[in-house]
Amino acid sequence: MSFQAYLDTVKEKTGKTVADFRTESEAQGLAKHGEIVAWLKRDYSLGHGHANAIAAALLKAEQFSAPKDDRADAVFAGKKTAWKPAYDALWAAVQAYGDDVGLAPTDTYVSFTRGGKKFAIVQPTAPRLDLGLKRRGVEATARFEAAGTWNSMVTHRVRITDAAQIDAEVMAWLRAAYEGAL
Repeated sequence: MSFQAYLDTVKEKTGKTVADFRTESEAQGLAKHGEIVAWLKRDYSLGHGHANAIAAALLKAEQFSAPKDDRADAVFAGKKTAWKPAYDALWAAVQAYGDDVGLAPTDTYVSFTRGGKKFAIVQPTAPRLDLGLKRRGVEATARFEAAGTWNSMVTHRVRITDAAQIDAEVMAWLRAAYEGAL
């Protein structure tokens, strides 16, 4: 689920916008993330993910108003800049899959979505690039390990330590993840 989808679901459930929650939280003097999450869970019966999204939107409004491409670029800043060309190549390939692809950047990774449904995650670290793929029902392999607790939004992870490892097999798995995101 994309960040915007979380916000949309909360609005459908509560009838309130982020601006409404901002007014209420300020009136109550809530300024810390944990306080806001607890309040939203208690008073609005929101789940943790939805409450977390509202809290983030309240406390980091400028981050979520920046264009998605700028937020995605920020993920590859500092010691992670070496992985930006590999990410750019992956994103270019994904865009060719269809008009229904999108980006959903966070502070630490970028999700690729199809029709708003996440099918892949690109997460750089200084020594490697982790590519998470959602392929339910597909057995893990030595190369495409089970994602486990690394990220519960995907089923598999491949650890890339050299951009040359983004080969035909990786691209086939990425394409299959896209195709399975219907």
